[in-house]
Amino acid sequence: MTRIYLSPPHMGEDELRLLQEAFESNWIAPLGPYVNEFEASVSRALDGIHAVALSSGTAALHLSLIMAGITAGDDVLVPTLTFSATANAVAYVGARPVFVDCDTESWQLDPSLVAEELTDRARAGRLPAAVITVDLYGQCADYDQLIDLCRQHDVPLIEDAAEALGATYRERPAGTFGEFGVLSFNGNKVITTSGGGMLLTHSAEAAEHARFLATQARDPAPHYEHSVIGFNYRMSNLLAAVGVGQMRVLDERVARRRDNNRFYRERLSGVPGIGFMPDAGYGEPSWWLTCLTIDEDVSGTNPTAVREELARHQIEARPLWKPLHLQPVFQGERVLGGKVSERLFRTGLCLPSGSSLTDNDRAEVADLVAGCVRSA
Repeated sequence: MTRIYLSPPHMGEDELRLLQEAFESNWIAPLGPYVNEFEASVSRALDGIHAVALSSGTAALHLSLIMAGITAGDDVLVPTLTFSATANAVAYVGARPVFVDCDTESWQLDPSLVAEELTDRARAGRLPAAVITVDLYGQCADYDQLIDLCRQHDVPLIEDAAEALGATYRERPAGTFGEFGVLSFNGNKVITTSGGGMLLTHSAEAAEHARFLATQARDPAPHYEHSVIGFNYRMSNLLAAVGVGQMRVLDERVARRRDNNRFYRERLSGVPGIGFMPDAGYGEPSWWLTCLTIDEDVSGTNPTAVREELARHQIEARPLWKPLHLQPVFQGERVLGGKVSERLFRTGLCLPSGSSLTDNDRAEVADLVAGCVRSA
């Protein structure tokens, strides 16, 4: 039985050829012509924003926080419904995350909670050092509201768009809304370089500073001279060659994920107790993963039972992100709200959503989900 994965890599025709060319050119180590070309291709796709290719999305988050001036003892507002990397980067710089719940209309960072927190902190004279948004599962946060709030209080906004390459908000591409933006090219993302990430910024000067920090902060000198702490965060030219090939098929990959989402919604419409992540309506999500909710009182089943039934058929599905305020490593950190994300974690499930998913694959997944409800 062939296993159906949640979101496997999907290689096109050019990636192996470009990788071989990079290998044959002997540009193996970080930096090289494909790194430059990969950065340029991402920049073109994202309205000309400056792009810096790095070893991971987490590295991009870390450098973004450093360049935004976040230091030990600072507070940073972070969505609680997300992968731990977002908050881990806050810990790397010695700051503390303040976890913020999502809203029910989009599952993104709740602007009303951010507004309340910023207003209260402004009165007390202790504003957070930054706000990090996450474009969860390929849908953008509500940037009209969030950017306005951050500007009112002069608090920098950092956009974690790791899951959302190809998505838009009011016709602007994800990754272009913060002082810094972050992309991931991990193996399960919309496109992949096997491992890698990208730091995005509207400032050419900031982009050059990021490159400086990411290459061990070597000062101009014939010897190794260092005046600040640097990091070994630059992307390999080999991986960048894969990224160049992947960018050429980005639109096709995103279109297929959107089609998967449409298929699941249509196939499972009318199944009692099954709902889907809301489409906020202010942009076009990439639907990196298609996420549904299962109301046990109505359906007679639950996400664990459905996930285990899919696993018996060699189909990978996963729960939604466990809220970070419930994670043992972050116990004791402050949380604003939390009930919405806790409910979504209890009731949610991510279905196979890869762009290589066949029509038969996704039909099997949908029929098994519906069958769990019927048998219950």
